[in-house]
Amino acid sequence: MKKLITTTLLALALAFTASAADKDKHDHETKAGPTGGRLITAVEPHVEFFVNKDKKVEIRFINDDMKVVAPGEQVISVTLGDRSAPTKLSFAKEGDKLISDKAIPEGNDLPTVVQIRAKEGAKAVNEKFNLNLDQCPTCKNKEYACTCAHGDEAKK
Repeated sequence: MKKLITTTLLALALAFTASAADKDKHDHETKAGPTGGRLITAVEPHVEFFVNKDKKVEIRFINDDMKVVAPGEQVISVTLGDRSAPTKLSFAKEGDKLISDKAIPEGNDLPTVVQIRAKEGAKAVNEKFNLNLDQCPTCKNKEYACTCAHGDEAKK
């Protein structure tokens, strides 16, 4: 009986730990950057992915206080659009951000891969998402950077 109670308590502790880790991960995913773009928290400093009015991608580096920090040696590349003929974006430094060399392709809900390297030759961190440029009906951001998690009620 003692073994059963110990096993049950251990299983409950692991379940609560996993639940807390999932909640923490979810909290990071639901934050937008200071410009209203998608916040990528898998790297330090964090990366804000933002599509401007000219349909170019702006990349800003964000510290834990949600303040923009100057780009360092980071290398960013973005591949998006039709998988049979993807568009590849490279970036140049412009003030406190990096800006893409060309505009994103026409369309909406574009499969997107952001590749982030701390410096040239370093191991890449990849972030994959669909670039949905529709305005969220609930929060002030575009769908690709939505923070309100609407639509979750339909999954329940």
